[in-house]
Amino acid sequence: MRVVSLVPSLTEAVAVTAPGLLVGATDWCSHPEGLAVARIGGTKNPDVAAVTALRPDLVIANEEENRAPDLDALRAAGLDVLVTEVRDLPQAFRELERVLVAGCGLARPRWLDEAEAAWAAVRPAGEWSAVVPVWRRPWMVLGRDTFAGDLLARLGVRNVYAGHAERYPRVASARAAAEGCDLVVLPDEPYAFSADDGPEAFPGVPAALVSGRHLTWYGPSLADAAAVLTGALRTAR
Repeated sequence: MRVVSLVPSLTEAVAVTAPGLLVGATDWCSHPEGLAVARIGGTKNPDVAAVTALRPDLVIANEEENRAPDLDALRAAGLDVLVTEVRDLPQAFRELERVLVAGCGLARPRWLDEAEAAWAAVRPAGEWSAVVPVWRRPWMVLGRDTFAGDLLARLGVRNVYAGHAERYPRVASARAAAEGCDLVVLPDEPYAFSADDGPEAFPGVPAALVSGRHLTWYGPSLADAAAVLTGALRTAR
């Protein structure tokens, strides 16, 4: 079988489970390291002709990360496109099994069992109210109904924007967004927040710098995501 992935986390899931199955991935697909497949553009602007030329049996995509017109163009070219939807952890586990087992015809991987067991054993690391920026210039934060928000909630982090009407609302200012919060959670993707770029915008509020891959990817990283994120939350400064 030949598979093209338009989603970094699904790229890692397929490549780790069945090396050699994947023939194409986006420029943003950085894991596993050393992945040697054809690159077909970005998640938001894949080269449809390049994907088609790879003659994949299956293209895997996500309703949030990829644009409907691109997926329609791939279908119009005669390709089978499997589109995932992931808004919380249980759905992520179901969708991973759908992609790997039903879509790719693989046996359920051990890492998926390990990830489910790891999260089943999770107990909140604390109790914080937090704002979770995902972009700067303009400032955007996690709102309602997000996978990352669900992971944080399971670790004891209450997203103060979880009840917002939008999933990724813009906020007027960082200072106002964090008012009354115990913590600001700063992932290193999609915006690359770092110790020198982000915490200074939230004076007086402890900042937890976290791995974006462990917070937003659904794949093999889920097996150790709870431990990695818990460590970052406990060392917030």
